[in-house]
This record gives sequence, structure tokens and C-alpha cells, in this order.
Amino acid sequence: MSSLAHTPSPALRALSIQIVALVFIVLLQRLDVLAGLPLLGLAALQGALAGMLAAAFKAASWWLPIHLFFMPALVLGSGLGLPAWVWASGTGLLLLFYWTVFRTRVPLFLSNRKTVETLAEALPEGALRVLDIGSGTGSFVRHFAQLRPESQIAGIETAPGPAWLARLLARRLPNAQLVRGDFFATEWTGFDVVYAFLSPAPMQAVWDKARAEMRPGAVLVSNSFPIPEIETDGVLTVSDRRKTHLYCYTIPAAGARPDAHAHKIWPSRQAGRKSRL
Repeated sequence: MSSLAHTPSPALRALSIQIVALVFIVLLQRLDVLAGLPLLGLAALQGALAGMLAAAFKAASWWLPIHLFFMPALVLGSGLGLPAWVWASGTGLLLLFYWTVFRTRVPLFLSNRKTVETLAEALPEGALRVLDIGSGTGSFVRHFAQLRPESQIAGIETAPGPAWLARLLARRLPNAQLVRGDFFATEWTGFDVVYAFLSPAPMQAVWDKARAEMRPGAVLVSNSFPIPEIETDGVLTVSDRRKTHLYCYTIPAAGARPDAHAHKIWPSRQAGRKSRL
């Protein structure tokens, strides 16, 4: 199975870019090239330089505003005169919800109701076992559990803050199970559907694990992020504001080509209701 462990960390690259830009601005200031420029102006120049370096090194587009505004925001925040406990509390809260982003490269994405309804309607009738990997605050799990009470749905989330909140919000749903853990270290065997709303970074590793552990005919559904070079069995378009796409992949039989799917989703169950996949 592919691993993300050996890929360079975007967070480490971002930190390096910030340091290089900061050192360059400090050197210019020491050489009196930027004499008279206020601290906020120096911070803005550092942000602009960091943004240009990030673009030159082909960083993901969402890193650019972070580079541009990180140092100016730091300078502005330091002038607010807030007590130390406010900063410590804010940092702790961010760590509870986002501390795994630097390792997994998966931000906190929440599935809206339209998305859950579209998938729940597309899947065949009958009791299904569904797993939401990277379940966040459990928005997908809770709504799916309500729409399909005959099914069992589990969610697994790495970050402690969202995982705790998810368990709290789903405590009254008997067919929903939410745990904190690493979804790559969890067995996906026995699940009929694995749902992912992650990022482009781990999708190849997700597909490799799905092929290795899920049974032929089971389905991997990826919200918004297709698996590179793998043909889908269908794409569901959600009628929400962003026109969300759900990329659906049937797990092929052992020995089949990666892009050759064995058969459509649960053919034995389609007599009850034909799937739209």
C-alpha cells in the first residue's frame, strides 16, 4: 500500500519558505535598504516574498494566502495587548481540531446534508455497513444514520477535538459508531461502502488500502477528489451550491487490472431497488 510517510511535508516546506523570507527581509533591514519602513510594512514585504517563493516552488494554491498574511497577522495580533492565556487557549483549540493536518495533509471538511442525501438515495436498499474515514465532527455519519436506520455506519477521525464532538452529537443514534483513530491503521474489511472527504494527497493510498482490504463489489466513494488514473464507475452530482461530485469506485476482483471493475455495486441487491450508480 502506498504510504504518505516518505513524502515531503508541505508544512515543513512552508516553514522553510517563511524562514527564508524572514531572513532575507531582516538582512535588507540591517543593510538599511528598508530603513524607515514600519514593522507592519516589513511584515507585508516578508509575506509577499514568502508568497512568491511558494508559487515558485509550486505549493498548493491554498498555501499562498497563508504565506501572504501569516507574518502581518502575527504583527497585528502582537499589538492587541491580549493576555498570554488567550493566545495559549487559542493555540490549544487549534491543535485539538487541526493538529494532524501537517502530517495527513487532510483539512477538516464537513459533508453537507445534500451530499449525504444524494448518496443515501443512490445506494441499494437493505442493511449496509458504511465507514466514513476522516469523519470530522460526524456530520456525514449522523445524517446517513438517520436516513438509513437499517444500516450500520461508523466514522473514524484522528483529531481529538472533532472526534470528541462527533461522539457527543451522535450519542442518541444506535446505528452510528464514532471513534478516534488512524483510518489507515483500521481494517476496512467487511464494509460495503467506504466514504472519504479528504484531499488529493492521500487518495492513491486510500485506493491501495481499499483494494487490499475491501471485498470485490464493495464501493469506495470520494467526495470532490478523484483517484489519479483510476476510472470511476459513476459520478454523482449533488444539487448543492458547489455542485459537489461524488466519485464512485467498485473494488475489482483479485488479479483484475486497477481500472477494471468486476461488476456493478451489489448486483444481488439491485432487485429491491435499482442503484443509480
